Amino acid sequence: MSKAHRGTGVRTEPNHGRGKCPRCGNENIKVLYEKEIDGNTVKICKFCNAQLKNIARKEARASKAAAAAAAPATEEAPAEA
Repeated sequence: MSKAHRGTGVRTEPNHGRGKCPRCGNENIKVLYEKEIDGNTVKICKFCNAQLKNIARKEARASKAAAAAAAPATEEAPAEA
């Protein structure tokens, strides 16, 4: 079967969604993902979007681990006293 509708959402974008990524500086790359960076909503490339998601995922895991490590310490202190 043909893929006639592939990329139709990008065709309405100026320059078919291509431009310069404000985060990494790559030129002539598809900038399709809207993210808020420093209080401004900008469109970034696929690779920067993935990198930001990975950073957020790692921070969430670290904060969850820190909360889990702190929770037993606070629970044990009243039990011993």
